[in-house]
Amino acid sequence: MSTMSAVELTLWAALAILFWTKGLQRRFKAMSFFLALRAISTPVLMLVLYEESKPWGIDHHLNKIYYFGFFAAYLASAVLLFLICIEVFRAALAAFPGIAKLAIVIFRWAAVVSMLVSLTSISYAHKGIYIIADVCYGLMHSVSVLELCLLAFLCLSMNALRLTVRDLAFGIALGFGVLSSADFIGASLISRVASLTNPLQFVYEALILGTLAIWMVYCVHPEPVRMPVLMPASSTIYRWNEIASALGHTGTKVAMQQPANSFFLSDVERVVEKVLARNMKSRESET
Repeated sequence: MSTMSAVELTLWAALAILFWTKGLQRRFKAMSFFLALRAISTPVLMLVLYEESKPWGIDHHLNKIYYFGFFAAYLASAVLLFLICIEVFRAALAAFPGIAKLAIVIFRWAAVVSMLVSLTSISYAHKGIYIIADVCYGLMHSVSVLELCLLAFLCLSMNALRLTVRDLAFGIALGFGVLSSADFIGASLISRVASLTNPLQFVYEALILGTLAIWMVYCVHPEPVRMPVLMPASSTIYRWNEIASALGHTGTKVAMQQPANSFFLSDVERVVEKVLARNMKSRESET
């Protein structure tokens, strides 16, 4: 476990540096903050946990410092994961701005409903400050479900969206699919983990290392340039994009004046049509 933790710490720091040096934070800002948070909080929490095991650690209340520090980083990670899902969603639907705008609104409402369901389903067995753990695990439950749904959506709609497996957006979603599985397992079975040498801890740590390895590969290898999406005007997804783009736009307002006498205007229109028809026939006969 010590070796795996040291490897994790190294990978978090290397990945954060690589992400910023390649300028990927301009495209995925929330992802860059997430990597920076994990690269900073992971060594600090490991140091506090190591010092807590010493005899003088109890006198300095390091257990409470670790508790609040761990769940503060955990809660911030849950919020950043939600923002990252929106970034990946927007990047995957970049070729269809109308659908992306409407889908993000639906995604936000789905996230709010998921969080409310998770928070209302918490047993709140712990009282006092320990209720923070229940709330944080409940939020991570809902975010993990959203991440898995996002990965499933990208896998099912890759052909329609012209999205390749080598795209960074898909790589981030794939990594978070693995990481959300780890968080889902950890949040579900955390009450059964009594020590750091529990087999569940090794499974959790292995999934985190797998996620970091996936992101490292996607950051090292350059992603292919996305070509413009060409499709016939009769395609279904093109129509959906046009309909979604039109939603929310009221357009230009035209002032309409009620005619004083509709029967008179209709008679005038008929006379004008007859005159135009005669002129067209005379021109055709001359030619």
